[in-house]
Amino acid sequence: MTEDKTIKLFKCLSDKSRLQILKTLIHEDMYVELLAQRLDLAPSTISFHLKKLEDAGAVTSRKEQYYNIYSINEDIFKSSILDIIKEESSEADLQKQREDNYRKKVIDNFFEYGKLKNIPAQRKKRLIILEEIAKAFQPNKEYTERQVNIIIADFHDDFCTLRREMVGENILTRENSIYKLINSR
Repeated sequence: MTEDKTIKLFKCLSDKSRLQILKTLIHEDMYVELLAQRLDLAPSTISFHLKKLEDAGAVTSRKEQYYNIYSINEDIFKSSILDIIKEESSEADLQKQREDNYRKKVIDNFFEYGKLKNIPAQRKKRLIILEEIAKAFQPNKEYTERQVNIIIADFHDDFCTLRREMVGENILTRENSIYKLINSR
């Protein structure tokens, strides 16, 4: 189900009368006048709500003699909300582009000629900076503390703080004074 259809369905379900119509149709298929009588609503009101429900895909209709018979579309309700949320967003590319633009802006603001001007106080900006510094390390290569300090010192004089932050943010691992870049980044 697309995001637009999902939004349309959720908006449609947010009305008490429409929910009552669906609860009635779950037991048996009906026509407008019978629904109006059962729910104590005007036929025009029932028709209005059925049109909304049909547009959202919640009900279907079929012609029988003089009447349109409405039935619930059970298939649309078989998806769990979690399944709907897990579906790829139509804005995924736009969100990725926004994230990339933000990262570039942070890097441009904090780096000048390849050197870190200052360490960001805000955690999410600091994490971006640390990930940028991590690009100087090779995956699966072991580094001594001195080698790590030299690499980080090329970016900023406070290599101790940056090294500690990189370990704390799980960018680097430290075991027996040997450092390694974590590959999941």
